[in-house]
Amino acid sequence: MPMAAWNEEELARIDAADEVTLESERLDGSLRVPVPMWAVSAGGRAYVRAINGRISPWFRGVQSRNQGRVTATGFGTDVAFHDAEPAEQALVDDAYRAKYGHHDHLGMVLTEQARQATLRLTPR
Repeated sequence: MPMAAWNEEELARIDAADEVTLESERLDGSLRVPVPMWAVSAGGRAYVRAINGRISPWFRGVQSRNQGRVTATGFGTDVAFHDAEPAEQALVDDAYRAKYGHHDHLGMVLTEQARQATLRLTPR
C-alpha cells in the first residue's frame, strides 16, 4: 500500500512553523505529552530528527506504535513515523540548513547521532 502524501498547503505550514508539536501514541492508543521539535520538508516529504539520537526518551516512545500526531501553524493531523532512508539524509541536512541556518543550535540536528534518528512523517 503506498504511503499517503502531504499536500502543498500542509508542507507550507510545516515550513512556516519554527517548531511543530509532536505527540507519539502509547500502546493503548493515547497520546504522550506534546514535544516541540524542529521539522523540515524536502522532496515533498516531512521530517524530524531527535537531537539526542535513537536513545532519547521521545524517540523510544515513538517506537511503541510508530504513529502519533503533528501540529503546526494552525493545523494538526495524525501521522505515521518511518525511519528515513540513508539516501534521504543529505536532502534533509540541506533542508535543516536552509530553514534553521540562523539558529545557534543548528549543529545539533546535523550530528551523526541526530541523523540516525531521522524520521519521515506521513499523514494517515
